[in-house]
Amino acid sequence: MFLRALGLIAMLALTACGSSSGMQLYPTAGPLALQTPPPVIFATAETTAGTSGALSFKLADNTRCSGTWSALAPKVSSRTRGVSLTLRGPGGKFDSSVESVGGINTGEIYAVCKDGTRVQGRFVMGSSTTSGTGTATDTRGNTYKLLF
Repeated sequence: MFLRALGLIAMLALTACGSSSGMQLYPTAGPLALQTPPPVIFATAETTAGTSGALSFKLADNTRCSGTWSALAPKVSSRTRGVSLTLRGPGGKFDSSVESVGGINTGEIYAVCKDGTRVQGRFVMGSSTTSGTGTATDTRGNTYKLLF
């Protein structure tokens, strides 16, 4: 049961004391990275009871973007099979379970902006944490460092 609870915490790793969590996208290459200082994009990741939620932010020119974040928690499957033959007849124990395990979880973001710009990225985070890191790119030629 503890591992399932740990897995649920990992799946909701973008939550932080409420229903949304902040992400920052720092330009590392492309037109935005050449600006002094480079603009930081602040995104809000809304959470759901599952492993994904809504993502919204504004680009440096105030273009609104919305999309989805999704995180994956690794799972382990186990099966128990036992057969015994006794004078009372056949018996045994048969069972199977799937549980989430702790470790490094991966995730992705994808958003489409009002002007058609697309932003796509990948991140990693530790189980039962609300922080992570990754990279993202947009169709305007920018690359970002993603931190939350």
